[in-house]
Amino acid sequence: MADKSLVFCSEANPESFNPQVTTTGTSMNAALPLYNNLIEFVRGTTRVMPGLAESYTVSEDGLTYEFRLRRDVRFHANDRFTPTRLFNADDVLFSIERQWKDGHPFHKVGRATYDYFKDMSMAALLKAVDRIDDHTVRITLNRPEAPFLANLAMPFSSIQSAEYAAALMEAGTLDLFDEEAVGTGPFQLVSFQKDVAIRYKAFEGYWGGRQPLDTLIFAINPNAAVRLNKLRSGECHLMVFPNPAELAKIGRDPNLVVQRREGLNLDYMAFNTRKAPLDDARVRRAITLAVDKQMLLDAVYQEAGRPAKNPIPPIMWSYDDSIGDYPFDQNEARRLLAEAGHAGGFTLDLWYPPVARAYMPNGKRAAELIQANLERVGIKVNLVTDEWREYRRRLALGEHDMAIYGWTGDNGDPDNFLFLLLGCDAARPGGGNFAKWCNSAFEDQVVKAKRTSVQEERIAHYHAAQRIFHQELPWYPIAHSIVSVALRREVRNYRIDPFLQVFTGVDIESE
Repeated sequence: MADKSLVFCSEANPESFNPQVTTTGTSMNAALPLYNNLIEFVRGTTRVMPGLAESYTVSEDGLTYEFRLRRDVRFHANDRFTPTRLFNADDVLFSIERQWKDGHPFHKVGRATYDYFKDMSMAALLKAVDRIDDHTVRITLNRPEAPFLANLAMPFSSIQSAEYAAALMEAGTLDLFDEEAVGTGPFQLVSFQKDVAIRYKAFEGYWGGRQPLDTLIFAINPNAAVRLNKLRSGECHLMVFPNPAELAKIGRDPNLVVQRREGLNLDYMAFNTRKAPLDDARVRRAITLAVDKQMLLDAVYQEAGRPAKNPIPPIMWSYDDSIGDYPFDQNEARRLLAEAGHAGGFTLDLWYPPVARAYMPNGKRAAELIQANLERVGIKVNLVTDEWREYRRRLALGEHDMAIYGWTGDNGDPDNFLFLLLGCDAARPGGGNFAKWCNSAFEDQVVKAKRTSVQEERIAHYHAAQRIFHQELPWYPIAHSIVSVALRREVRNYRIDPFLQVFTGVDIESE
């Protein structure tokens, strides 16, 4: 019987195959088949990634977490490495300490900057990570942290092999650790050819059971039209980010199916608040008033998006719907610019993403529309982009004036938007706060929300933070998208996720 192969038409190359060192959805998708986290990763009703902890206990003061680990969990092998032992507590310590401790032998390996770990202030949060025995790990915190368990379920908390790291160190090939990945997940990496494909095969020793698919292939092409043609011809079985204008036509194709889901996401335009004139809230407010948001949604999202006004999605708990959006008012925009001393206008760069994202179908088109709107109030806009990995890296360094970006929530907690994307730690060079905005009043509210487990108190703090955001406007919130995936009818058991492509349990009918 022929092998069962599924081809996924992906939009871009991954930055790495280790989710500890990346933050983009493209890279997370590439790594997801390879790993498990300590805690089960569940989003809504989707079991995205089973955890390697069978159970855990939490102390009454919320400072000590003890995890009992699964037994009989095997790591992948590759051409350089054959594991000689099963997963144990040493691998958990290695996976955390590599990101945490500057003196760890793998801390400075490769391109690793651990932006997720740093943006979440994990180094300041952790007090100790102790190996109790082969199958027990104790984590002690310096302070209570309500989202801590949810954070341990996220891809940056994936469990790596300490034995593999030691083998690469002995061979003097440390830089291969994040590229030739070894995990405990349902698939193992076979090969990666940049701009062409990633190949995986089912891991025969997977602790959760052998997968229905024998082979999983990511075929890489940034062009949505090309991906759709490959889907129609049967060259691939599933594609992300179809053009909204094509959805009705795809739905009429008897060989194809469209799955749609409201995304836990936000697209925004970040203002670099450390650069003049964007360091002036009046200028940021003027730009916000000058852009016709509804026109932008109609042109770019069509019926696949709703206007955004807050820094979290409306389907997330603690969303404050009482906050009103700024209207489209170019006369008021001109008045504010004159009040701020810019009646004669100025010039800014606007960066836009080179590939479609779940939260932004067409970054270039959105940027062109914003450019046209701003020029009507005297602001000249130069459009800038770069290859996806470089685009994200350069935004993190703060090279931009304004930049279109976005986020899809990882764990359903508001902290994953408000602290991770707008907190002061993330405003550092290299951090994911692309507004480079550090506001003490906002920070105070989101930190207080982390310190209590009482949800009503957390909601009150998050409402206060959203009001501060609305006044200061470090971002221009654009939209929350409806996420769509197109697939062939022969694909079985696939369920859309708003951020990640989950192939665990997916099957395909044989021809």
